[in-house]
Amino acid sequence: MNITLANRMNSFQPSIFSELALYKKQKLAEGVPIIDLSIGSPDLPPPSFITQTLSHEVLKQDQYGYTMTGTKSFHDAVSAFYQKQHQVELNADQEVTIVMGSQDGLVHFPMVFANPGDLILVPDPGYTAYTAGIAMAGAQAYFMPLKKENRFLPDLSAIPEQIAKQAKLMILNFPGNPVPALASREYFAEVVAFANKYNILVLHDFAYSELYFEGNKPVSFLSVAGAKDVGVEISSFSKNYNLAGSRIGYVAGHKKIIHAFNQLKSNLDYGVFLPIQMAAIQALEMGEEFCKSNRKVYEERRDLLVNGLKDIGWEVTKPDAGMFLWAEIPKGWTSLNFTYALIDKANIVVIPGHAFGPNGEGYVRIALVQDVEILKKAIASIKAANILS
Repeated sequence: MNITLANRMNSFQPSIFSELALYKKQKLAEGVPIIDLSIGSPDLPPPSFITQTLSHEVLKQDQYGYTMTGTKSFHDAVSAFYQKQHQVELNADQEVTIVMGSQDGLVHFPMVFANPGDLILVPDPGYTAYTAGIAMAGAQAYFMPLKKENRFLPDLSAIPEQIAKQAKLMILNFPGNPVPALASREYFAEVVAFANKYNILVLHDFAYSELYFEGNKPVSFLSVAGAKDVGVEISSFSKNYNLAGSRIGYVAGHKKIIHAFNQLKSNLDYGVFLPIQMAAIQALEMGEEFCKSNRKVYEERRDLLVNGLKDIGWEVTKPDAGMFLWAEIPKGWTSLNFTYALIDKANIVVIPGHAFGPNGEGYVRIALVQDVEILKKAIASIKAANILS
């Protein structure tokens, strides 16, 4: 049989993530003791009150039907959470919807609002799901460089007016992945003004909203005046509550955007498993203390790794939020070559910055997904590899 692929599959070639996963597997098969700091998947369990809720709910015989949409109680919990944490009023019925994790929403969102050939503004470097969704919609990405001199915030004034006039959607992400930058309230006000001027929808990816350090609480885009008139915010339970495999999240904001997105989603899936919705409600209602303790774990890892790398000659910026270090690599290396040197000489896997966009070159992303004792071993291994000079 002659099997031919759709043209859109040209946008989904094997990625560096797959390449590194295969190389890691090969090394493990050879008996190499790999320390994996590549994928941003929490290594810690969710809190017991969440797992107990799941255990209780899955035993109920009436929990196995299609949910179709988010339950009223889930929507109400998201609305109450936003009121308490961000002083944002949301109509639970019209301004909130459920997704199967934020990636589900991010990939499908451009299909609702962009036609083939339309421009979508995305951060560069940025999370890979953004360009995947753009490719699915047949749209075109316009990369907004994230540069150190601009505190890794897109410079809106650098976007050519002709590009801004053509753009249908802008995707932002603070705290970011791979760059764990934070946006100020003033910056978001500029975004709102820009969106209004050029009639651009805004999608703010807020997946790391609860992972911040030293009181640097991230600003919700929806809490800025006028934001709800131009866009929505998407968030997840994967990183904030260590529920990565449970696949649940939400989109909140402009009711017409939510309505249109629901129109697509109603044709794609039959909703999120009820026990997972119940567990997510518990996370929103009872998770504040857990989030505080979780932040302390990540903060300890951040401090140990940043300080330890500095001691051996690798200056890495200490992030205010998120679960990654965005580490500038030593001169004379490409991101890819440095990544493979770390694997071959130090037995450590990270992600080369260029995997997230052209402006990621010169950096690697390091995930804080191992405990401090393993991180100490990683530092010692990098020192012994002698690749920093």
